[in-house]
Amino acid sequence: MEASMDEAAKLQLQGQAHVWKHIFSYVNSMALKCSVELQIPDILHSHNRPLSLSEISSRITNSSSPNVLPYLSRIMRLLVHSQIFTSTISSGSVLYGPTPASSWLVTGSTELSLGPFVLMNLHPRSISPRHRLSGCVREGGTIPFENEHGFNVWDFAATNPEFNKVFNDGIVVHWENNNACNPLCAQKGINFDLPHVIATAPEHVGVSHVGGVFKEVPTAKAVFMKWVLHIWDDEDCVKILKNCRKAISEKIGKVIIVEVVLNPEGDEVWGSSGMELDLVMMTGTFRKERTESEWKALVEKGGFPRYKITKIPALYSIIEAYPR
Repeated sequence: MEASMDEAAKLQLQGQAHVWKHIFSYVNSMALKCSVELQIPDILHSHNRPLSLSEISSRITNSSSPNVLPYLSRIMRLLVHSQIFTSTISSGSVLYGPTPASSWLVTGSTELSLGPFVLMNLHPRSISPRHRLSGCVREGGTIPFENEHGFNVWDFAATNPEFNKVFNDGIVVHWENNNACNPLCAQKGINFDLPHVIATAPEHVGVSHVGGVFKEVPTAKAVFMKWVLHIWDDEDCVKILKNCRKAISEKIGKVIIVEVVLNPEGDEVWGSSGMELDLVMMTGTFRKERTESEWKALVEKGGFPRYKITKIPALYSIIEAYPR
């Protein structure tokens, strides 16, 4: 039976609302970035009670304009609706409080901080290449970041200190985040990365920094790579894995890969985040997130006939690849 006119109109309205939601979804990201830059999560989490708008405003660094409150209230209204913060009414005043989500945005909370990762991904230099998605599809094989800035992301970071700091801070915090998933985190090891990254790497007990590329991997009992292979194409990934295969012990060695295992149908907890990250990779490095079947093909071509995937409380999973 065909839908009645009322039902058809309702579906049309829902469709329109759905498109409007997507048109303005970027504003939620910008409001989130604003809150991190103003350190509003720090302000709310540093008190044991909800705060008024005036109390929040008085604690924002370098905020001297008398017109702060009207603008701040509109930012907070959206972030409350997005469940980043809470709001309650007390004696006629609106009071704002933290949430489990905002705890991930507190400065210096290394185990629970995504603030620098927010700033890295929403940096103007990171955002602008994403306007080139249609060109990426039309031209096929072009890298939007390189078209936008004239350099690949690594060379651009190496020659742009401000972006390099934002980029490295975001990656470092993301590394420390969920560090419990790293079975090697308490062992002696080598931090092997690009020379300009090693140049600013902090010192850690038991860790030596070695700059280089993946032409030759230092000998080790195991190789641990977190968010590395998704920035390389399949051919380069196979080369990297083969070099890792040469570097590890035949009997006890293994490669531990921490990456997204993409589910095209979405995830119960993470929703479409994996697919969204896949497009971020496409605009930044023209690389990708991979499904389990794609990971299986890569590790087998790289010399690892056996693998195991362990799901952890994160967007990504642990993939252990064994040489025998």
